[in-house]
Amino acid sequence: MRKKTAFSQYPYLIWSLIFIVIPLFLVLYFSFSSSSGTFTLANYKKLMDVNYIRVFINSLKLALISTIICLIFGYPIAYFMSKADSKIRNFLMLLLIIPMWMNFLLRTYAWMSIIGRNGIINNFLRAIGLPGVNILYTNSAVVLGMVYNFIPFMVIPIYTVLIKVDKDVLKAAADLGANRLVIFKRIIFPLSVPGVFSGITMVFMPAVSTFVISNLLGGGQFMLIGNLIELQFTSVDDWYFGSALSILMMAVILISMAIMSRFDKGNKKEGGGLIW
Repeated sequence: MRKKTAFSQYPYLIWSLIFIVIPLFLVLYFSFSSSSGTFTLANYKKLMDVNYIRVFINSLKLALISTIICLIFGYPIAYFMSKADSKIRNFLMLLLIIPMWMNFLLRTYAWMSIIGRNGIINNFLRAIGLPGVNILYTNSAVVLGMVYNFIPFMVIPIYTVLIKVDKDVLKAAADLGANRLVIFKRIIFPLSVPGVFSGITMVFMPAVSTFVISNLLGGGQFMLIGNLIELQFTSVDDWYFGSALSILMMAVILISMAIMSRFDKGNKKEGGGLIW
């Protein structure tokens, strides 16, 4: 039985070796190499340039803003869905997932026709006698694109946790005199913290590394770390510095995941977060 189990793992191990381990090793190798093939730390020293630090900080700032906005809007949506009837709940989930079936590029292109100078929003504002707004090719447009594309990754983990909250616990709290605010503050929200941490991780990771949204909605005017990596591999043809940037990005993502995991474990050690 053990031999069969071990044998069944070989395809997965081979797949992981070819498509995960070897590519990561190559990226790591290139990051410590020069064009002549010699070992060097010049690629990582180059990261200390002021211009690259600004790109890095701007990427973190926009990703953090997008994550916070997704949390602010995503939590109420997930909470409302968890409280709705099963039919309404399934319908709302379908509305949330349907846009994700569409190609990522098409979803982003659609916003260009909505927030452009002659887009739907500006045409509507002019029709009612108000001046148009200049949103496209700004940081606001980039954040808007991130929130629109990544908010399902915030809603779904929180909803999955909220739907599993024991209704008997809520009824018992109500019988003991707790109002809705107290029940939410001391029971529902603490129990939903693992979903919140999962949502933050799932939104922050793609937001900090995106390059398509900043290219289209930012018009290429706002260089993010994802754009910088793409530029090194596709235009500049500097795979060595691009690999160093990729390693830095992976380190940031892993550190973010470790921080979220540590907070999550700390919440579980406190008895699931229930505060009486």
